[in-house]
Amino acid sequence: MALKIIDYGTIEYQQMVELRNDILRKPLGMVLEATDIEADEENILIGAFEDEKMLGCCMLVRKDGNILLRQMAVRNQLQGKGIGRALMEFAENIARDIGYKEIAMHARSSSTGFYEKLGYRISGDEFEKLSIPHILMKKRI
Repeated sequence: MALKIIDYGTIEYQQMVELRNDILRKPLGMVLEATDIEADEENILIGAFEDEKMLGCCMLVRKDGNILLRQMAVRNQLQGKGIGRALMEFAENIARDIGYKEIAMHARSSSTGFYEKLGYRISGDEFEKLSIPHILMKKRI
């Protein structure tokens, strides 16, 4: 498996948009809209690949002096095989390398156990986003 930063607008980026749609939006009866991806060009886009096929993805978003992990997705049939952990470690290393000491995310409440195993801590009350419960989680890196 290869982990790498993806360039916006490439074939790899298109795979990322499709994966985000399939894993994060379609189960909610939604699709990514142009407004959902218009800021992607400014973000650090990360993918996990096997033979040029995307297995998982996430992105780092700089906002108000902080860095947020967003749009974490791993193909359903590959979840539980270490791809998400590898993506998280890669993203944390990038964030650290560019000067951040903490990373935050709005995690789906159903996924908090995964993130807690990686050292993230709940930091606030549950809230609704895209019609499902989320929670702010943070980690010192």
